[in-house]
Amino acid sequence: MEYLAIKDARVPALGLGTWALNGRACFDAVKTGLEFGYRHIDTAQIYGNEDEVGAAIKAAGVSRAEIFLTTKIPAGNLRAAQVKRGVEDSLRRLGTAYVDLLLIHWPGKREPLAETLEAFAEARRQGKTRFIGVSNFTVALLAETVERCRADILCNQVEYHPYLSQRPVIAALRKYGLMLTAYSPLARGRVAQDKELAAIGRRHGKSAGQVALRWLLDQKNVAAIPKSARREHLAANLDIFDFTLAPEERAAIDAKRGTTRLVDPAGWGPDWDGP
Repeated sequence: MEYLAIKDARVPALGLGTWALNGRACFDAVKTGLEFGYRHIDTAQIYGNEDEVGAAIKAAGVSRAEIFLTTKIPAGNLRAAQVKRGVEDSLRRLGTAYVDLLLIHWPGKREPLAETLEAFAEARRQGKTRFIGVSNFTVALLAETVERCRADILCNQVEYHPYLSQRPVIAALRKYGLMLTAYSPLARGRVAQDKELAAIGRRHGKSAGQVALRWLLDQKNVAAIPKSARREHLAANLDIFDFTLAPEERAAIDAKRGTTRLVDPAGWGPDWDGP
């Protein structure tokens, strides 16, 4: 496993996403992932699976101190009192005294950002989260968070894969010394059908998905959290630390980056940055 050193955090570069995993499938995926060597687990309140994630962590028998655990509070629940209750609810469901990273899941439409960030900071002061951050934030929202609100955040979790540029957000995060966590890093199956990525993979004895994950993790301060419920995919996603992409291979993947956004729920998304 490779790790990112951001501020005082040591974050496993490859994590396990749990969006759309519920019930036994979620429990089995997280437990198996931890047994295989994953140490970065990502969940959220709106996923409805914090109970299963917590139970799987307990069942896997891995020391809590070894796991980097992230959860998120959604828009609509970002007033100070709601954040306080939400944090307590998540900790109870997860069966832990703290999370490693607490994120604003989507920018609030009605809740003042400064109020939300202060409530997150209070949760951190109380030891209920080690770090705080945001998700689905644009360059303008990052500037408001860091420059106007002076919030000490760790990361921005955004959709990022070979078909979505995110260059403006990446530049902003590097300016502020923050990390990017890439969700949907395999573009919800599209990567597996990419003939050019597959050809690159054959040169290394790897799959197109493994090539895409290697491309992401080779970028400065970028982590990725692919989701999978299948043992073979969990193992394959983890098997990316024994090869290196050539400069021309990286350039070919860089050239794919465009505006293909797969996650943009109506009423939730901000005014996204261009490519």
